[in-house]
Amino acid sequence: MSKQTSDADVAFIAALAELLNKNDLTELSVKREYGEDDSLEVRVVKQSNVVTVAAPAPVYAHAAPVAAAPAASAPAAATTTEDPAQHPGAVTSPMVGTCYLAPEPGATPFISIGATVAEGQTVLIIEAMKTMNHIPAPRAGVVKRILVEDGTPVEYGAPLLIIE
Repeated sequence: MSKQTSDADVAFIAALAELLNKNDLTELSVKREYGEDDSLEVRVVKQSNVVTVAAPAPVYAHAAPVAAAPAASAPAAATTTEDPAQHPGAVTSPMVGTCYLAPEPGATPFISIGATVAEGQTVLIIEAMKTMNHIPAPRAGVVKRILVEDGTPVEYGAPLLIIE
């Protein structure tokens, strides 16, 4: 592939990422044919995890490296723009599924911001293939942030909460 073709491909991918954000899309997949044995397949995905708990919390959008930078709107109390997955107290999702903060609809949540948790205590549930998987706290500590909303889909490795 020539330098000119790769520059054109980079511009094409950047245009796809812009199109994704401009039209509030979550995924875009395109195959570009150059010839018999030459093509480019591009898949741009953006996942948005909105955080809403008792107090306002930051909103994080995780995007493919091609997409625009994550959008963060932080209240005065939490002005950090760092990636929560890089926090040393981050609890990440061990699987893909739907996250639930309470054992059943309308019930008291397992945890809240400021709550003290013991190692092994259930902090939330991830439903995968109609199976409710209890997610235990990997360490004892205080819940500093809850990064997911009840009933939202999560991916493997996505940050769920911060325990310090």
